[in-house]
Amino acid sequence: MAKIGVHSFVWSAGSSKDELEQTLVRSHELGFKLVEFSYLDPELVDVKWLASRIKELDLDVAVSMGLPLDGDISSEEPSVVANGEAILDRAVALVSELGGSKLAGILSSAHGKQEQALTQRGWDTSVTTLSRVAERASRSGVTLNLEIVNRFESNMLNTAAQGLAYIADTGASNVLLHLDTFHMNIEEADVGLAIRNAADKIGYVHIGESHRGYLGTGNIDFSAIFDALVAIGWDDYVTFESFSTSIVDRDLSLKTAIWRNLWDDNVALSKHARSFIQLGLETAKLKAQLVKAKHLSWK
Repeated sequence: MAKIGVHSFVWSAGSSKDELEQTLVRSHELGFKLVEFSYLDPELVDVKWLASRIKELDLDVAVSMGLPLDGDISSEEPSVVANGEAILDRAVALVSELGGSKLAGILSSAHGKQEQALTQRGWDTSVTTLSRVAERASRSGVTLNLEIVNRFESNMLNTAAQGLAYIADTGASNVLLHLDTFHMNIEEADVGLAIRNAADKIGYVHIGESHRGYLGTGNIDFSAIFDALVAIGWDDYVTFESFSTSIVDRDLSLKTAIWRNLWDDNVALSKHARSFIQLGLETAKLKAQLVKAKHLSWK
C-alpha cells in the first residue's frame, strides 16, 4: 500500500526554524509519513538541525522545485544552462543532506508560462544537461523526478508520454516521472491509462484536486486514479498538495495562479486529505480483489 505525504505549504510558506518545526510536528502528529519542502536555501536554513528533526520524528523527506528563467536548462544561452545545472546540483545536495532520496518538480525547463514553443535544440540541451546531473545524483542515491505539468507552467513536459520520451533520451535509471493529478486532469487523454502506461517509470505522485482545495470537491475522478495506482502495485509515496491564499509563497502563487481562498483550516484540510487518500486506496484494493476472486458463492 502506498504511503501518504504532505506538502509543507499546507502548513507554512516560511522557512524559519519555528515554521519548519511546526511543519514537521503537525505532519507527524496527523500521520503523514513524508514532508515535501520546496527548495530551502542552505544559507538561510540550519540543514543539519532540520535533518536531525526529520530523523527524530521518523519522517521521510522530498524536495521539489521549479527552475527559474535564468536557470532554464533548455535555453540556448550557455550561461543560463550552466546556472540551471548548478541549481540542480545544489538541490540534489540538499536532498542528500536532509536524508532524502527524491528531488521532484519542474527540473527539465523553466517553471512558468512560455512565449514560444520548445525547439529540438532546447530538448537536446535539456536532456544532455539533466543526464550529467543524474549521473552525479546517482552517487548520492537521489532520483530526479520530472514533474509533468500543464501547458501554462511548462512548454516541455505536459503529458506522461512526453516524460517517458525524455527519460528514454537521458538513458538514466534514476530519472523518473513525477505525476500530479491536478496537471494530469488538464492534459492527459485518460489519467488512469496514463498511470498504467508509465507504471515502471513513476517515481513520485502528487494528489491534488482540480481547484487545489479539498479532495473530492472538484471534478477529478479519483476512483480511477486510485484504481490505477493499485493496478500497477504502487507502494511508494503519494503526497497531498493544496494551495490557498491563506498561505502564500509569492513566487509560486504567481506562477500557479493561486487567486482564491480555498481553505482556512489547514488541520481540517489535512485530516480530510489523509483519510480521503487512505480510504480511496483501500477501496481500490478491495475492488481489485473482488474482480480477481475465483470462488463460487455456493462452495
